[in-house]
Amino acid sequence: MAVHLITGATGGIGEAICKRLAASGHRLVLAARGTERLQALMSSLPGSGHLAIKLDMSNEASVADLTLRLSERQVALDGVVIMPPQPHAHAEPLPEPAVWRELFETSFIGPLSVLKGAITAMHPDPKAGKRCKVVIISGISSAQVLSHYATANVIRTAWLGEAKTLAFALGPKGIHVNTLSLGGTLSPWYREAITKRGASAGLSFEEQLAKETENVPLGKYGEPTEVATVVEELLSSFSDHMTGLNILHDGGFTRAY
Repeated sequence: MAVHLITGATGGIGEAICKRLAASGHRLVLAARGTERLQALMSSLPGSGHLAIKLDMSNEASVADLTLRLSERQVALDGVVIMPPQPHAHAEPLPEPAVWRELFETSFIGPLSVLKGAITAMHPDPKAGKRCKVVIISGISSAQVLSHYATANVIRTAWLGEAKTLAFALGPKGIHVNTLSLGGTLSPWYREAITKRGASAGLSFEEQLAKETENVPLGKYGEPTEVATVVEELLSSFSDHMTGLNILHDGGFTRAY
């Protein structure tokens, strides 16, 4: 039975990942900011032995507490799914330094500290066939610049560079590091945003969705359950000879080679 740490566990995508992994028999360490939602999610999952830990990735003390609790409970992680807080869609190409400081602290430095703590709780042994997996959830601006996501272009590219760096550093130890970059994904908050855009244009949700996905070859946005399926595979033996990859989950939107 594998043990996986899932950050952002109570979000739309995080919850879908937790439900799929728990249904497959994995034990989970659930991490998110809201204690009540964490407990509610944990109690709804099949299986036993799950652990819920309150985590604010922008708070150093909270990150340190997560690492300490993993150590105190002698949790040996087989995998970790890092979902950094999404950088806001700031279209200003030259934002003030204060904007960058806040974004990097919240969406990169803090989550990277969480990842560092999780790696210390991993005990791979490739000679014995035991490998550990890291999946970092990013966005397609890691591979294709989007003009209205100026700050996100930078943050997500930083994660891509860090993942490839870690792939080199941790590969010999049997720790694999891959990123999963999402295009439009119909999490609850994104559905709400589409609904609002449609209402302002006098369109139904379905009409607005069809309009927005005209430039997506598959003609649709992803579902959280589809993301969960890919994450489960990346945590499994499927990725035993894969590391340093940025896998696009965008319905074919990104055209780059």
